[in-house]
Amino acid sequence: MTVPFATSARSSVGVEWEIMLADGQSGDLVPRAPDVLATLEEKSALERHTITGELLTNTIEVTSGIGDTVAEVVDDIADAIADVREVTDPLGVELLCAGSHPFAQWYDQQVTDKTRYHKLIERTQWWGRNMMIWGIHVHVGVDDVDKVFPIIGALSGYLPHLQALSASSPFWAGERTGYASNRALVFQQLPTAGLPWPLDDWSQYERYLTDMQRTGVMEDATEVRWDIRPAPRWGTIEVRACDGMSTLPELAAVASMVQVLVEHFSRELDEGRELPRLQPWFVRENKWRAARYGTDARIIVDRDGTQRPVAEHLRETLEALLPVAEELHCAREFAGVGRILDEGPSSSRQLLVADAADGDLHAVVQHLIREFRAGPTLRDHLASLGG
Repeated sequence: MTVPFATSARSSVGVEWEIMLADGQSGDLVPRAPDVLATLEEKSALERHTITGELLTNTIEVTSGIGDTVAEVVDDIADAIADVREVTDPLGVELLCAGSHPFAQWYDQQVTDKTRYHKLIERTQWWGRNMMIWGIHVHVGVDDVDKVFPIIGALSGYLPHLQALSASSPFWAGERTGYASNRALVFQQLPTAGLPWPLDDWSQYERYLTDMQRTGVMEDATEVRWDIRPAPRWGTIEVRACDGMSTLPELAAVASMVQVLVEHFSRELDEGRELPRLQPWFVRENKWRAARYGTDARIIVDRDGTQRPVAEHLRETLEALLPVAEELHCAREFAGVGRILDEGPSSSRQLLVADAADGDLHAVVQHLIREFRAGPTLRDHLASLGG
């Protein structure tokens, strides 16, 4: 089958953020998305941002417009959150985001009444019902379809970096998992999720889709749920590996890193250079290490098997790619990656709160609610950095 790759502006960016709805008092998830969306979906049709439902009725997703800069799209997200709060605050519903809810149980949740979601649950059964996961998706425009899979291959070497920075699911159904990102390992249980297949070019991707449709695995390309996937409709590469970010500045930091990496690799291709690509078995091992240890992970960084602390390698990457970030007008957001490394990702903060509260995970949820509500806006955060 032929799958056209849409035209998009090079290194344009868009962001999707999945958000939990929780009772303000108990912190438990509440199935209020239909109530919230009844008011907001029509209103958001007139805005750059959109506000929509997800698999479970305890979740809404806010999506930016297409922007030239990360600041522009994160402003869209901030506007969307403000609109959501106009509806949720009077209902006593709070917003929070992490890769998982610390104590909610899958059997208490309701599936959104849409055919595609019912089909997913019918096929995947227990694993599908356990998809109590929240993430962010970052789209970056690519100017040539022939660049898509070389860039995806190179980006796969940076999946552990992005996964470590965003790690925010150390608890699952009331249990301390021992993983910084339990979500990463849960999500890959779906049939078409997990690491991207190491394809070389667009024609191989088209053959993959043909095979999957012919055998009834999927109906179209939207059902490809890889950690990094092409988004043919938008002309983008979409990074889906990250846990949900707990604050807006952290969202901006990770989005800027994705945008900078894609532009960097695009320039390398323009110069006729072959992009680096780790062996698939190293990519798989790196994913597990980042999920287990977060920013404390040691990862494999080259085809020779050299191993480095992911935090150390991230700092080197920040320094090396700062000129690209400056040209993309996201240098201050990009610097936020360093702040995550200095202060710890959400998973580390959640564990500290749990320890201080003698393991009370209700305290962790209230911490996440406070972070989401009272944490700085992106503008405030950038002002604090100066410049």
